[in-house]
Amino acid sequence: MNEATLIGQTLLALQPLRAVGHEVIVVDGGSTDDSVMLSKPFADRVISRRRGRSRQMNAGADIAQGELLLFLHADTFLPRDATQSIIDGLQREGKSWGRFDVQLSGRHYFLRVVECLMNWRSQITGIVTGDHAIFVRANLFKAVGRFPDIDLMEDIALSKKLKSYGRPLYLKERVLTSSRRWEKNGMLRTILRMWRLRLSYYLGMDPSRLAQLYEMHGSS
Repeated sequence: MNEATLIGQTLLALQPLRAVGHEVIVVDGGSTDDSVMLSKPFADRVISRRRGRSRQMNAGADIAQGELLLFLHADTFLPRDATQSIIDGLQREGKSWGRFDVQLSGRHYFLRVVECLMNWRSQITGIVTGDHAIFVRANLFKAVGRFPDIDLMEDIALSKKLKSYGRPLYLKERVLTSSRRWEKNGMLRTILRMWRLRLSYYLGMDPSRLAQLYEMHGSS
């Protein structure tokens, strides 16, 4: 959604994967900038759906041809040999879904603390957020009913359903994701806000209300 400043870089980094047969699908949420135009030369399919990460990711999965799905945010870059790491890791560990460790793009020392906490939390709880680049076998993704159609916390909700089929594969290779959210809104403030939102979700707050709070305080 309105990622013209980043989408070209993200997709350019995926071209070696396309060259060996992997499919790249871009799902736009109604951008008013040049995101769609910039995406078309570098993707196998570019489609548009009503804004919402769960709806957009489900739409991409619905038309994907592969046996494995990987959900990549527009501001996130995969590590080298990512697809082979996924294939080998799932086969070696006998698992059907997983994630990468996260590295944040900024240089501030506190971001190193943040990324470590993100990776540790995921490994301890078995809950995977979108920043970790979730991957899952297509048949399992369909079996659990895909991402639930909610406005926020769709990654946590999916993780809970997938965990009933086994804990995720934890790949130590790192995806590089933008630290713009922490740098724009303040690092400690962003962490506390996300913890508050997650706690509210676990306590039963409507995801639509959570999404309103998320947008209200800045979601970039």
